[in-house]
Amino acid sequence: MSQPTPAPLTPAPPSPTQLRRVAVSGLLGTAMEFYDFLLFGTLAALVFNKLFFPSLDPAVGTIAAFGSFTAGYLARPVGGLIIGHFGDRVGRKSMLMATMTTMGLASFLIGLLPTYAAIGVWAPVLLVLLRTVQGFAIGGEWGGAVLMTTEHAGSRRRGFWSSFTTMGAPLGSLLSTLAVLAVSWLPDEQFLAWGWRIPFLFSIVLLAVGLFVRSRVAESPAFAAQKRTNPKPSRLPVLEVLRHPRNLVLTTGLGLGPLVIQALWSTFIITLAVNEGHDRSTVLLVLAIGSAISLPILPAVAALSDRYGRRPVMFTGAVATVVLAYPLFQTIQSGSTAGMLAALLIGRCVLQPVMYAPWPAVTAESFGTGHRYTGASLGYQLSSLLGGGFSPLIATSLLAYGDGDTHFVALFVAASALATIVCIWRIAETRDADLSPQEPATSATGGRQEAENPVS
Repeated sequence: MSQPTPAPLTPAPPSPTQLRRVAVSGLLGTAMEFYDFLLFGTLAALVFNKLFFPSLDPAVGTIAAFGSFTAGYLARPVGGLIIGHFGDRVGRKSMLMATMTTMGLASFLIGLLPTYAAIGVWAPVLLVLLRTVQGFAIGGEWGGAVLMTTEHAGSRRRGFWSSFTTMGAPLGSLLSTLAVLAVSWLPDEQFLAWGWRIPFLFSIVLLAVGLFVRSRVAESPAFAAQKRTNPKPSRLPVLEVLRHPRNLVLTTGLGLGPLVIQALWSTFIITLAVNEGHDRSTVLLVLAIGSAISLPILPAVAALSDRYGRRPVMFTGAVATVVLAYPLFQTIQSGSTAGMLAALLIGRCVLQPVMYAPWPAVTAESFGTGHRYTGASLGYQLSSLLGGGFSPLIATSLLAYGDGDTHFVALFVAASALATIVCIWRIAETRDADLSPQEPATSATGGRQEAENPVS
């Protein structure tokens, strides 16, 4: 005898005040996390090869510095799995407070870290360790912040509201770039001696502000409804995710295109442009301007995905990336400052936001309430590892393989966008998905199971 379809457990309508507060919390919290995380990448491109890997050949030292950058990405899926597990069982808010605290303290300690000249090999070891802690913390931040906004938003304009969390990435990038730009005007000797530490030490101020804002946010109404009706959540939410792995695979693949651009434009492009003769401060200023411009673009694009669907908007950005990847890199190498400016801004302000803005909503809409934190965190962090973590290392190696020409790097960027196109083609449209928790169904053996989300 067939079982009746479980009815959704509709949470109370979202409070406009609380929804705005959650959106601001997601913006500030994610901005702080990305400030810390991307700050490391920017300084890896500028100073870490000199301060923590000085005994290596300059090219090898740069690769080693980007390798330490990759260590944070390796830890992100682990953080997403563990923090997502407790986020599904204990609550969204408590885990977000923990991730913010961990990230801020790790970044502050990097600012106090002795260099290779002071403590030898322990300097790069501790650097990689703290970078790993950063990665673990951010592994659970993004998924939880996205869920708080989408689950508070209910069925109205989820793409738009979730975009406040995505705005944290360019805002964090803007803040980190400005922080490095401010100290980069110091003489090289002072910049290498102590100037690079200041942006990391400033993390403690951002941590205090972020914790204050986040402490005033209420728990997700969807999670609260789930706890009321199903007080015994799944012991292992990851098993619910892996039982239907299609959505995990596809949401992971969707992020490859935008995250490759995000990672390369935050790290590799700086090294490339400086090596091509462009002034370091000019490059950083252009990237800061690009991040500022992308802030209003993200919610505008996300709002379009609420109206026309997630898939067509992301498809447009991915196709444009495939077409423009090669011309952009050739323009950066042309030696023209205006060309470099245009290439950096197109990548930062057009290609990446159009692919990236709808993605958080798709990720949240692809998993059921009882395992949404785990599924969303794993999907994003696996994509971050594959698309972002290895990208600077791959791009640096491809540049060396091409004897300084970027055509192989351009092919790599185009291939990542092509992977996004394939996943867009395969995934279902999620704009109208119901995020309300489902009444647990009774199995044929008498056990209770969480009903699947309609799109799972």
